Amino acid sequence: MGAGFGKIMKQAKKMQEELARVQEELKDKRVEATAGGGVVKVAASGDGKIISVEINPEVVDPSDVEMLQDLVLSAVNQAIEKAAELSQAEMAKVTGGLGLPGMGI
Repeated sequence: MGAGFGKIMKQAKKMQEELARVQEELKDKRVEATAGGGVVKVAASGDGKIISVEINPEVVDPSDVEMLQDLVLSAVNQAIEKAAELSQAEMAKVTGGLGLPGMGI
């Protein structure tokens, strides 16, 4: 049992190192989402951080701020979802889809 356990621990350590590498790489990946036909664009890194928000000046209407807020919220949520999907896909490549708790996979 000792040799088999050692092999499992070695594999687990290697997987942990690979997961750390993928998490680091995700910081450099980028996803984008739009709302309102592209008048609001949001970019996020693969680790779920919002990088930028672009708003077409034509959509800025001081009498309808609520619409602009809704568009921004929608684009931000879509960007976060895309980042989570990217993260899950990249992590699954390492884990083989093991569904490890607490790892976003």
